[in-house]
Amino acid sequence: MGRARIRLKDIADQTGFSTNTVSLALRESPRIPEETRQIIRSAAQTLNYLPNQIAKSLVSRETKTIGLVLTDILNPTMNQTAQALELELAERGYSTLFASSNDTLSHERDAVDVFRSRQVDGILIYPTTHREIEHIRVLRRAGYPTVMLVDNPDADVDAVSVDDRRGAWKATRHLLELGHRRIGFLDSAHALGNNEKREGFQMAISQSGVDYDPALVIDPTGHSATDGFKAAAILMGLRNPPTAIFTSNDSLALGVLRWCFRNGRAVPGDLSIVGFDNIEYAEFAAVPLTSVDYAAATLARMAVDRLMRLIEAGDTLPAPRVTLIDPDLVVRESTGPLRGA
Repeated sequence: MGRARIRLKDIADQTGFSTNTVSLALRESPRIPEETRQIIRSAAQTLNYLPNQIAKSLVSRETKTIGLVLTDILNPTMNQTAQALELELAERGYSTLFASSNDTLSHERDAVDVFRSRQVDGILIYPTTHREIEHIRVLRRAGYPTVMLVDNPDADVDAVSVDDRRGAWKATRHLLELGHRRIGFLDSAHALGNNEKREGFQMAISQSGVDYDPALVIDPTGHSATDGFKAAAILMGLRNPPTAIFTSNDSLALGVLRWCFRNGRAVPGDLSIVGFDNIEYAEFAAVPLTSVDYAAATLARMAVDRLMRLIEAGDTLPAPRVTLIDPDLVVRESTGPLRGA
């Protein structure tokens, strides 16, 4: 059996005050003299008293917890963002409950249901697919504070996200300005129905007047460096291979970089590489990677600010708002001018 929970009555017995006085003192009520409050706080600390959060939530209708749904717990960008969100929430007195959908829509729905059953005060969510979100719309229509961490302007749900279209456009434009015309794109998000980065890539290609070649665009089977390595082999095996490759995340880019080393291709001499997310490993790769920066700290602050606004609104939520963060392109040694240009 576990140890018995320390109750207010135990502190009352220890100090000689009534349970009502103890309760008021621990809530810092000005009705209780400071000297008495200090005696009671000291006794509570000695007895290792913890307040009953379930009982408090029944009174306040708040659990002071937020549910966070991730798509992939091994994704370094998700880890960085989750940490930033947890810190932001902790500063506001909230605890964070975590769940991962593992890029599976049914798991995502289950996670949302579990969080609702735990009566969390709000939900932050990376949807598996940015298009199949009816279960998230249901939360919004029910007045449940929810903020998506991806862009879908037609969702009718609050969202705070890095502007993936803009980031992909900047990455592709950078390569075009260096003289590259055959640019490969590894897009692991497209298979899940998340089209923002591909749209940004295609926009930059179209604006430059370069013909779009679908053979240069590959949907890897996953998001890992291994997937990037395999996809690079396909692209570089074409009769007319690309001179540059843009990838939808940095792990894929690291796989492309590894393929180049394994096959004697110089980076950026033979192939320029641009990633997305600017994870820590990007800067410390054998050839430091040019990458679109995923502003995790900024996103966390803005998303939590919006969620707090929804929680404070009570039963009448304000109109949904989508906020997009314009990402910076961090240029490093993995990109250079087209050879001979």
